[in-house]
Amino acid sequence: MVTPALPHDNLIAEVNARIGAPAARPGGDADRIDGVIPVVVVEPSAPEAVATVVGWASETGRTVLTRGGGTKLARIPAPVSTVDVLLSTRGLNAVEIHRHGDLTATVQAGATLSETNAVLAEHRQWLALDPPRGDRATIGGILATNDSGPRRQGHGTPRDLIIGMTLARADGVVARSGGIVVKNVAGYDLARLMTGSFGCLGVILNATFKLAPLAGASRTVSVTFPDIDRCVAYADELRAHAATPSALELAMPAVSMLVRFESVESVAEQQAYRAVALAEAQDGTAVVLSGANETAAWQAHGTRVFEGEGTLVKLSVVSAQLLPTLIWLNGEARSRRLEYEVIGRAGLGVLCLRLNGATSDQAELLNALRGRLPVGSGSAVLQEAHVDLMALVDVWGPIGDGMRVMQEVKRQFDPTATLNPGRGPGGL
Repeated sequence: MVTPALPHDNLIAEVNARIGAPAARPGGDADRIDGVIPVVVVEPSAPEAVATVVGWASETGRTVLTRGGGTKLARIPAPVSTVDVLLSTRGLNAVEIHRHGDLTATVQAGATLSETNAVLAEHRQWLALDPPRGDRATIGGILATNDSGPRRQGHGTPRDLIIGMTLARADGVVARSGGIVVKNVAGYDLARLMTGSFGCLGVILNATFKLAPLAGASRTVSVTFPDIDRCVAYADELRAHAATPSALELAMPAVSMLVRFESVESVAEQQAYRAVALAEAQDGTAVVLSGANETAAWQAHGTRVFEGEGTLVKLSVVSAQLLPTLIWLNGEARSRRLEYEVIGRAGLGVLCLRLNGATSDQAELLNALRGRLPVGSGSAVLQEAHVDLMALVDVWGPIGDGMRVMQEVKRQFDPTATLNPGRGPGGL
């Protein structure tokens, strides 16, 4: 008796025939995306094979969801009814070229940040990014979400560091933009456009970055304050005194701040003790950390929000609205009996908010918060949320006139809506 072929058997055979390698398998429980098991999982080991799979999916009307380390998928809520092809980039995991004399490197999309920096460290250099879960986050995922961490204060975002990119278009064509040296800006805008597009415009194959030298020493000033007013005033004082921290992180409701200085030993030490004096002038209690104590402080800082339960929101506000927004948030959360934690870039107004409590109260707070942040002056985007909350609160919030532009860009790059449907800004 012949067993009828299952749908995934047909797809697997078709994919493997296209790329000439056994790179496809049936999806399983470990591959679930928003509760949905993909029909087929494909992990090509060559950039051209990725492009072939994408082009085939576009031709045949199938959807493709891209996965690197999987650290971002849970943070981009977008319930789907089916996933035809889960495309893993982990087979593309090499640092292709490290031009240490030029402080640049070209890295494949499936390499993790920790793997990448281990290679670059051989020449005392690094890709100056520290997003959450950086040990598992891949270069492609970091770029697709433009994700960053505390060191964004001193080094910028992925969009600031990228100087070139190779991608697979939805039609299966491999496209390249940018150059291999910092001064070459040809095609730079395309690489920047792809950065932060959540994989809905193309599949990133590799990227070229400008690098930073590894600092000789690091010092972190840990400060606690009696209230958020003094904490924000302290951040303003640091900037006014031309301090150059690589990270300037606040946390609340227990109001505290971590300020990191990375340089040669003498400079890092000098800046740290200047920061202590400024903190004490704002009634703060400060201590300078180094070595294992410093490492532990930063690990705890990230864990308190990113390893927690409940709703996770990325909050961005203009500098002038940082203090009023934090004061309002503290009052509203307490009045609604919601538990919350905030950490984030005090010097940039980019924060992460963790909420726990009744779904209806969370929805009311988030909608009211968005009402305080007109388009162009701030945003509050859901990164982790229960489906019940997503029924009451839009994932992205108001986008304004820019939505029409993004829809047209999506139509030009991916007219068949093959790539990461529903996961781009505004649900593209």
